[in-house]
Amino acid sequence: MKFNRNSSYYNKLIQRVIDESEASDWKNAVLEWEIFDCKEDETLQESCIYGKEELRYLFTIRNTINDNRLYPIGSSCIKKFERDDLNEDVSIKKQLFKLLHAIESNEFITLSKDFFTKKLLDYLYDEDVFQATIYNDFDPEVDYEFLLKMFNKRDKDSISDAQQRKIFAIIKNSIKPYLRSVLKDKVSY
Repeated sequence: MKFNRNSSYYNKLIQRVIDESEASDWKNAVLEWEIFDCKEDETLQESCIYGKEELRYLFTIRNTINDNRLYPIGSSCIKKFERDDLNEDVSIKKQLFKLLHAIESNEFITLSKDFFTKKLLDYLYDEDVFQATIYNDFDPEVDYEFLLKMFNKRDKDSISDAQQRKIFAIIKNSIKPYLRSVLKDKVSY
């Protein structure tokens, strides 16, 4: 949904965010918010609190100063905050759902831009997704660095069979359980 700055949707968004913020102007109010949660509605039954219908991704945003929350809010409304950090978080949340669905559907997962980004790999590392095992000398950073190296390869055909098996093992043993754990109750079919 494109917002016309004079539209009722846009004005509702501005007013509601300001009303729920400590700041009394849009420019400062948007700085108070973070993404708190995200759910996926494959039935597209939900509407944003500002009027956009058929939302797939239902975000809860939280005010970091007063703990007020707004739900459901769609990604296009979050983009109106014009904050790169929020846009990046929206992108990562969507990627997590996409990756979970691909894994659950037994799709052939590669370290391509179809499923991964550097920011997603960084996020997974920051969330302690990679496990300490005998195969990485009990250092999860080894798996993160390996995936990052494989992701950055220009010639994906140069990935050896052994490297591909290691990629699959990390996805199966670290990423898949993490996704199932954090997203288990966040998908509506």
